[in-house]
Amino acid sequence: MKDYGKVLVFWKENLALLAVPKTGTTAIEKALSPHASMVILDPPMLKHIPLYRYDRFLKPFFLKTGDREMETTAVIRNPIDWLGSWYKYRSRPTLDGKPNSTADVTFDDFVLEAIKGDSAPFADVGSQLRFLTNRDDSVGGTHMFKYENLGRYVDFLQSRLNRKIELELVNVSPATTLDLSKKTEEKLRRKWDAEFELWNSVD
Repeated sequence: MKDYGKVLVFWKENLALLAVPKTGTTAIEKALSPHASMVILDPPMLKHIPLYRYDRFLKPFFLKTGDREMETTAVIRNPIDWLGSWYKYRSRPTLDGKPNSTADVTFDDFVLEAIKGDSAPFADVGSQLRFLTNRDDSVGGTHMFKYENLGRYVDFLQSRLNRKIELELVNVSPATTLDLSKKTEEKLRRKWDAEFELWNSVD
């Protein structure tokens, strides 16, 4: 199977799709990749490219070669659900016995580790806020959508790209029960208040 989670560029439509990890956009990327003007797979640092890296590498390139400032779009997910998706993804059998496996870790302990300054490999997941921060410290792309309202994102893309999007289920994580204690959730919301604020700011 092809490796998704990449940057898609639609030159004529002046739009670049950025792939925030674990936000359910793999199916969209799979449907649209054959129609994109540019698909960035490598190097790895430009695959899941955050906004600050887009500003540094791709934005100047597009300005220099095409004299245009591309609009960007991305999806953001409820931080608890986002962490849950990472937790389930890393619980898959192929990771058993590896440092980044969550097979023997509770979701509660995973969350507590993820919000530390220097997380263990199994909980090193980064940050949606950091991913969506520009080099000037402003936050968010031109067009932002919630994972929970993914239908709005699909409608936007169909209208903007003038193309019907047929989605398939891909990269489905294992079914896992996610139990988060009230105490841990309160700590998460305190430490990641900016993450929740960003998610709440998107319609």
